[in-house]
Amino acid sequence: MDIKLDREYLSGFVTEQDYADLLPRIEQAHEQLRDKTGAGAEFTGWIDLPEKTSDAFLQELEVMGEEVRSRSDCLLSIGIGGSYVGIHATLEFLIADQKLPVYYAGHNLSAGYLYHLLKQLQDKEITVVVISKSGTTTEPALAFRIVKAFMEKKYGPEELKKRIICVTDAEHGALRSIARKEGYRAFAINRDVGGRFSVLTAAGLVPLAISGVDIKGLVAGARVAQRHCSQMDLDTNISYQYAAARYILHQKGKEIEILSTFYQRLTLVEEWWKQLFGESEGKDGKGLFPTSLNFTMDLHSMGQLLQEGQRNMFETFLVVDESGFEMKIPGDPENLDNFNCVADKDLDYVNKQAYRATAMAHYEGGVPNMTIFVPRYDAFSLGQLYYFFEKAVAIKGYLLGVNPFNQPGVEAYKKKMFELLGRV
Repeated sequence: MDIKLDREYLSGFVTEQDYADLLPRIEQAHEQLRDKTGAGAEFTGWIDLPEKTSDAFLQELEVMGEEVRSRSDCLLSIGIGGSYVGIHATLEFLIADQKLPVYYAGHNLSAGYLYHLLKQLQDKEITVVVISKSGTTTEPALAFRIVKAFMEKKYGPEELKKRIICVTDAEHGALRSIARKEGYRAFAINRDVGGRFSVLTAAGLVPLAISGVDIKGLVAGARVAQRHCSQMDLDTNISYQYAAARYILHQKGKEIEILSTFYQRLTLVEEWWKQLFGESEGKDGKGLFPTSLNFTMDLHSMGQLLQEGQRNMFETFLVVDESGFEMKIPGDPENLDNFNCVADKDLDYVNKQAYRATAMAHYEGGVPNMTIFVPRYDAFSLGQLYYFFEKAVAIKGYLLGVNPFNQPGVEAYKKKMFELLGRV
């Protein structure tokens, strides 16, 4: 596996004895996941999903993507949670590979946002992908109502059959019923995969294929990670190392994990990570609080808190080895800013020194940290990273003693909102 984990700056906070003491429980969690006998086992289809995703299905999606792009100026993706953030994160990370502009709806209830979005799209040739397992989730359901009416004014019924694609339950639910009634093309969401684990299902792959990114590379990377992360060897399985370090630090009083990156194209991957870890761990009064920072910008604000604030946190850095772009710093004969020391060097060299300095300074200031190195901005690397995190949060959830695959707390606000709306 190309993803690397550096734990140097955990020294003094997490010991080899800590890992040894935890090993029997990691082995137990590993067996529960492998045998699908732990809590929430009915939603563990993501574990072997990469290997089970057929090349024929990926080819079908790529052919469909070419067809859709041939008659579209843009794609409008409607979804929320796992049906939104993984797609957006992937396209931001792989922005250089995107062949069709993608817009988003259904991830908020802002009238102003949707009004201006549709105004922006009124003169474009649009294809819509609406993603919802049930079809009754408030935000995407209402967005789809509005977008569908907008599309009906723009196109006739037969043309809409080519321009609206549904990703939903294979047999049941409101969106499946709409697809049948209207004759829309539809793809099935795996019933045994929860939303926050769904980026490698049709929920993610359909819009990604239409946008033109390398979905075969994405799944290939996840397959490599699946094989690596299926080994019960704490010396080599970095996903288990990461889960173990998080658990040990949590047990030693750390309450917050900060995922920090110096690479802007990883900002939305951080958002995907926050949902994955927050929704999986945060229950029964347990769970680390996952948050994220974007450096170097946030070093000029939140950096003060990290360096000298409460010592109730630890940090995980996300670093890209190869930035993929060269931006040479020119020399200046007058050197008034005194930066000729980096003349003719690439800007990413400076960025990486900033990362190294930050990791060292935070460690010396009492914030343990570790670093995940991603090789480059390609689909293969991202597929590995997604699976690495999915396996780690599953192990950590079982170590905590919670079901990492349900989200009963999410329903609390929905119940209150439905009462206020008069929805029965």
